[in-house]
Amino acid sequence: MRETWRWYGEDDPVTLESIREAGAVGIVTALYHVDPDISWDVAEVNQVTARIADAGLSWDVVESIPIPNSVKLGNDNRQQGIDTFVASLTAVAGAGVGTVCYNFMPTFDWTRTQANWVTSTGLATRFDYIDFAIYDLLILERPGAERDYSADIRKLAKEKFTYSLPAELAEIEKVIVAGLPKKPGINASQNILRQIAQFDGLGHAEISENLDAFIRAVAPVAEELGVNLGIHPDDPPFPVFGLPRVVSNGEDLERILAASDSPNHGLTFCTGSLGASAENDVCDLFRRFGDRVNFLHLRNVTIDGYRSFFEDDHLRGQTDMVSLIKLILREEHRRSSEEGADATIPMRPDHGHLNARDTEMGSPHGYSYIGRLKGLAELRGVATALSEHIQ
Repeated sequence: MRETWRWYGEDDPVTLESIREAGAVGIVTALYHVDPDISWDVAEVNQVTARIADAGLSWDVVESIPIPNSVKLGNDNRQQGIDTFVASLTAVAGAGVGTVCYNFMPTFDWTRTQANWVTSTGLATRFDYIDFAIYDLLILERPGAERDYSADIRKLAKEKFTYSLPAELAEIEKVIVAGLPKKPGINASQNILRQIAQFDGLGHAEISENLDAFIRAVAPVAEELGVNLGIHPDDPPFPVFGLPRVVSNGEDLERILAASDSPNHGLTFCTGSLGASAENDVCDLFRRFGDRVNFLHLRNVTIDGYRSFFEDDHLRGQTDMVSLIKLILREEHRRSSEEGADATIPMRPDHGHLNARDTEMGSPHGYSYIGRLKGLAELRGVATALSEHIQ
């Protein structure tokens, strides 16, 4: 595995120099300030590439080129949205970036309800399904939300709501809305409701078809440019706010990969996103689809209730990380022996815990320095120990 690290640019409290000292060789980043409906500027892409190279690293993976909502909605502006994505893809290919990660989650990226879940090794992010239902049903009061929860969940949410402190409810809302793009002049609730309303009438089948259409349009371009694409699984891997999730399980992954047989069309295999569903056996999914994995997010979660989970240590949680790394190394060996070329898959340690030093540094939740450094060291140790026995 090629060790990489996510970097959020010059404002990231984790510097490129610190990343190099951690032992990573590749950077995972993007032009985070650019609106999804605007294509990336070639000159700016080249500036970022040069800045990373000056630090003795290489820009290995773009995470992510955002997909305009018009593509996810499949509306009259879809082709314009695809053209925007392709223009950005062309820009990063010209700069020598070999892999592009993207996702197809409607409105929300990864969603949590708590940012400071206390573990023995630091603060973790957590998704509590009852807390999420409280916000959806009783704070946001989304029209029709009752249809998306069982009677038992609605009852538990109402009971917990009655004894929750205002500060606790405010914290839930703050964490949930943190990942949404801000709309000037629109408060958080109005923003969420407007975003959700765009997808009214679109179910799993419709959004799946919109994704497949996107793949059929973009995969040939990526192949021509020599860039590997990797779609990221939904996080969490089940519907939120009534919005369908279409990259959540083995059936979804099989359909997605069937949309194009281009060797450049593949997966970002995120062990935490897939592992947050009790229905997913992460190691089995890698056995099935490992030959189409273009990028790895190695992290672990522990499920601690119905559709509830928290970020655990990299070697603890739902996924048997040692067994998974063994499968990854075998896949890399197969690629190398059969294709006769460098078949190393880029990997980054994901969602490390925040410890006291990370808090002092101002590291964002999930993207700590010490927490990810610890995770990278553990993953590196496992891979090194196993590598001599892989053939």
